[in-house]
Amino acid sequence: MTDAASRSADLRGSAAALLPELVALRRALHREPEIGLELPLTQAKVLAALDGLPLEITLGKQLASVTAVLRGALPGPVVLLRGDMDALPVQETSGLPYASEIPGVMHACGHDLHTAGLVGAVRLLCERRDALAGTVVFMFQPGEEGDAGARVMIDEGVLEAAGTRPVAAYALHVASALLPHGFVSTRPGPILAAADVLDVTVRGRGGHGSSPHSALDPIPAACEAVTGLQTMVTRRFDAFDPVVVTVGSFHAGTTHNVIPDEAVFSASIRSFSAEARARVHEEAPRVVRGIGESHGMIVEAVVDEGYPVTVNDPAEAAYAADAVGQLFGVDRYFELPNPIAGAEDFAFIGQHIPSAYLMFGACPADLDPTTAPYNHSPEALFDDSVLGDAAALLAELALGRLSRG
Repeated sequence: MTDAASRSADLRGSAAALLPELVALRRALHREPEIGLELPLTQAKVLAALDGLPLEITLGKQLASVTAVLRGALPGPVVLLRGDMDALPVQETSGLPYASEIPGVMHACGHDLHTAGLVGAVRLLCERRDALAGTVVFMFQPGEEGDAGARVMIDEGVLEAAGTRPVAAYALHVASALLPHGFVSTRPGPILAAADVLDVTVRGRGGHGSSPHSALDPIPAACEAVTGLQTMVTRRFDAFDPVVVTVGSFHAGTTHNVIPDEAVFSASIRSFSAEARARVHEEAPRVVRGIGESHGMIVEAVVDEGYPVTVNDPAEAAYAADAVGQLFGVDRYFELPNPIAGAEDFAFIGQHIPSAYLMFGACPADLDPTTAPYNHSPEALFDDSVLGDAAALLAELALGRLSRG
């Protein structure tokens, strides 16, 4: 048996022994989910799980983050492992015995598994500290769901926590559907979209519904702007470097026979390259302003920048794929043919450090992953029996990368 194969077998065995503790932690986190940047209950659970381990721990100032640094006994570079901790404003309907006890809040995206899995990786790597050739930074991050917690942690110094910047960073994201149970997938290059918001206000002049000629009706102009955005997508952007524009909110008026003064709508914009993102930021406001002004309206159109494209470093993605094959066998890995249209603030890490982001199938084995409720659903189910493998994979990614120097 090769050294790598021996290490993989050892990790799998140790992770299997840890599984009951990791499941208990995940379920405790699931019962008490928290939203945003301030997660005091979650932070306390993480700190309790790390208590007594040989770690240098730093807490966030502007958010309830935990940064833990493990220095190996041997010299070497630094790698970073990240797990996000926040939940969503969703009322859980899963029916689980450990369902959320916080009304209107649920771990519907599986971040409770990410947190428990990263704790497992900490434990596995601490047990192997004497053979660790380098340093590992463990990034327990709040505020992924729209609050850009990764960016806040970067501003507070997570990338300098070990004294030297990491040479690589890795993160896993569980999926309650689409991926079969236990399968791992990634790809080189873009893996997740950029996500931005276009907010539009079309201002006209109100009046009586019976006499639209005496008013300036903003509703037809706003409706035309909505359809104009879709024409923009198909006629101004390359089909092989696409953008997706979805108007999810449209409000105007108060009753059927009154022409309102204004119409307001908001659109989600997804893009898969920095170039397409920059261009849609220019094109979308130009289109809606032009349409509105052609109707005599005053138009305000503002793009609220969200998360950039999450881009996997090709070498790190290839290494991660090899690590999955080494640890679990090549039959549990497949390469994503296309990026996913979701977005992630791990993208901010990837802007500074060569990174790899992997999807991990946590669909319960008795459900069909093609029809199971997906992440963010109030019915989403995540099989926490994958936690041992998730912890082992994170640990293997760190060990293998450090062994390369």
